[in-house]
Amino acid sequence: MSKKTLAQTILLLAALGPAALAADRYLVRVSPSKIGDVVARHGLTLVRSLQGSANGLYLVQAPPGMDSRQVAADTSVQSLELDGVLHLPETAADFSSQASTQINGLGAPTVATLNGVPALGAYVNQPAGAVIALGAARTFATGAGAVVAILDTGVDPNHPVLKNSLLTGYDFTRNTSGGSELADLAQSTTAILDQSTTAILDDMQSTTAILDKNQVVILNQSTTAILDQSTTAILDHAKLPAAFGHGTMVAGLVHLVAPAAKILPVKVFTSDGSTTVDQIAAGIDWAVAHGADVISMSFSSSQGSPLLQTAITNATNAGVICVASAGNDGQPVVVYPAAYNVIGVGSTNDSMVRSSFSNYGPNVDLAAPGEGDITLYPYNNYAAGWGTSFSAPLVSGSAALLVQIASSTNESQATQALSKAIPIGQQLGAGELNALLACLYQYIHSR
Repeated sequence: MSKKTLAQTILLLAALGPAALAADRYLVRVSPSKIGDVVARHGLTLVRSLQGSANGLYLVQAPPGMDSRQVAADTSVQSLELDGVLHLPETAADFSSQASTQINGLGAPTVATLNGVPALGAYVNQPAGAVIALGAARTFATGAGAVVAILDTGVDPNHPVLKNSLLTGYDFTRNTSGGSELADLAQSTTAILDQSTTAILDDMQSTTAILDKNQVVILNQSTTAILDQSTTAILDHAKLPAAFGHGTMVAGLVHLVAPAAKILPVKVFTSDGSTTVDQIAAGIDWAVAHGADVISMSFSSSQGSPLLQTAITNATNAGVICVASAGNDGQPVVVYPAAYNVIGVGSTNDSMVRSSFSNYGPNVDLAAPGEGDITLYPYNNYAAGWGTSFSAPLVSGSAALLVQIASSTNESQATQALSKAIPIGQQLGAGELNALLACLYQYIHSR
């Protein structure tokens, strides 16, 4: 290890504070021929190899009380990184939004069609779509042929609006195929939710009566509102985890923009909204290996990660477009992965005014609506979400439109096309997402 690398590693560990030094899982890069010696020398336990053992990256567990700086100083160790815990930004205790405010303008419930499937009209024809010129953009593309990976809490595989667009994903929280977030619910809660949503869209004649979405029920620390007044009683009995539904909501917004695109669920977060760096990196690698054209990441961390940066670099080098939310601190702060080679997305309201919670500044490439976005929610429900987590998938879906127009579209080309936005200042990069302008630019420059 060079002196510079050693110094950077020690600074990283010091920045994490005393609690981090007491943590017991680390990501260590070392030659495969020397990993055995390093593990034995420091009393480590080898958990597994990452990104293929030939690359020499390993997840290890340290014994209690071990000073990780001793491992970092080992001449055989190329780099050492805490396998830190990340959280979805909307689950932060100090994040508040306006989800308690009544959503106006829904009017009488109606049914619309999206990609040949009936859905709530307030979802299909919502104001956010008008803000980004979605209707006109879809005359150019609908996302056909594109694959969008959703790194999140998983997706409800049975939602009638989404299920025909889903590919088989992977659950890194259980190391099993699938990617459903329903597995995180207790059986009793599943039964309560399942009973409440029977045949919500099966009978078109009764749909108007069933889709009574004029009331808002506050959920998940005021960042999500289920649009179903009958849900109030259900939530009194069902104890939902803090981030349950987040992945389905994100997938629903990608689907809204690019209804013909395929969704690849990559479950890296548990339903409490937490994950680890190694799971995210593994999820990115898996998505690239399984044909993703776009990777949508609705999460952020104030702490950088060399492993995460490497995974993103590998993805973009493979031609994958990476999109990430810019975070909900309401500050011009640096967050990751938005600070890496990805398209960082801030939030506005439907009047193109920066959301009070949205980060801004150098991490933000452009913005999209992120206040009261109406989307899908597990068990045939619909919900409205607040946060940059719900702005990012609008951009991810727009990237899928670009891929249909030109299948070879890469990160840099997508960034160029998406930068054809509506200038709104407010330190929000190129401005407000305009899917029509992006598609027009892509169409002209791909011919």
